[in-house]
Amino acid sequence: MTNVSSARPAPLERALPRTGERWSAVGLGTWLTFDINISDADAMAARREVLRSFFAGAGMLIDSSPMYGTAEQVLGELLGPTRAGAPLVAASKVWTPIGALGDAQMARSLAFWRLPRFDLMQVHNLLAWREHLKTLRRWKDEGRTRLLGVTTSHGSKHDEMERVLKAESPALEFMQITYSPVDRRAEPLMQMAADRGLGVIVNRPFDGGALLRRLAREPLPGVARELECWTWAALVLKWELAFPPVTCVIPATTRADHVTQNLAAMHGPLPDTRQRAALTALFARLIG
Repeated sequence: MTNVSSARPAPLERALPRTGERWSAVGLGTWLTFDINISDADAMAARREVLRSFFAGAGMLIDSSPMYGTAEQVLGELLGPTRAGAPLVAASKVWTPIGALGDAQMARSLAFWRLPRFDLMQVHNLLAWREHLKTLRRWKDEGRTRLLGVTTSHGSKHDEMERVLKAESPALEFMQITYSPVDRRAEPLMQMAADRGLGVIVNRPFDGGALLRRLAREPLPGVARELECWTWAALVLKWELAFPPVTCVIPATTRADHVTQNLAAMHGPLPDTRQRAALTALFARLIG
């Protein structure tokens, strides 16, 4: 008699173009949400549950930055008690207009995270990118980061990002950029990055939460059931993940139940061409 497994299919992972290694398609951002007072026991307990839910749901990539206040220190305090051996992809950024200060800033971030190395180090919002990429290459040679990337957000600096991709893409593994149904301006750059062998990380996938607040007034469409989505959050993330250049999306949240809703986007089918077109039209109608 054949044993039929009832185990849930493995969550969606994406292969990195440069290395072939696989990361979970939904990660975790920490902008604003992890910038808390470490002495605030209630706030720390809530972030601890966020991380526990994230790792329990097979999330891997956590993205932070020195720009995010205490976020890196909070992560350093909480990662040990919450991971329970689960895989972690640690990503941070260098964020200073003075290139000579980049080395010390990244070393401080590494100490905050309490890790021997980063998996991904990025130039935040292309600030002093020429100087910082020199330091990042050295860090990679020294084994203090495995992968390199550049970021921009809020729909800014797209012209500069195009120049960076043309000049530096052979030395990079990732581009991080803002993308959502509210703001699709990045699609040409995302395709350009993918064509040059870079992975693409999507930040602000919910437009800072504003998109979900607008959609909350609307019933889920019929296509949501086809895609096994029971929340707008999962449906929006699946719409983004169905755009071929996207490697990973990194929604940020302060709530463990929202983490679970976000990670649900890694289960069930992604929109096919017809379904994504229908969702694109729906989003355009609902959000203008």
